[in-house]
Amino acid sequence: MSNLPNCPKCQSEYTYESQGFFVCPECAHEWNQADNEEEAENVFRDANGNTLNDGDSVTLIKDLKVKGSSSALKVGTKVKNIRLVDGDHNIDCKIDGFGPMKLKSEFVKKA
Repeated sequence: MSNLPNCPKCQSEYTYESQGFFVCPECAHEWNQADNEEEAENVFRDANGNTLNDGDSVTLIKDLKVKGSSSALKVGTKVKNIRLVDGDHNIDCKIDGFGPMKLKSEFVKKA
């Protein structure tokens, strides 16, 4: 038997390799080994490339419009005690004066 990885989406063991990608015949998910390694690591980096961890403090590097609000978050706003999550916006936090927010790590730098 070959040592191909199980499908990361449905955990099927019947994967095969096609043109440099792994393919799952059960759920039709395609991925390459580099994607599989990145998903396993789940390393989040700020705009400067520093690794972020839960509980870090970060600072905004640009003005961000807040959906549903007439005001914006200003450059230099400090955010304390962040929580990292998977998804499009990978930082959950509370900002004084705004409340709970979701931010992208590309718009912050580690303080």
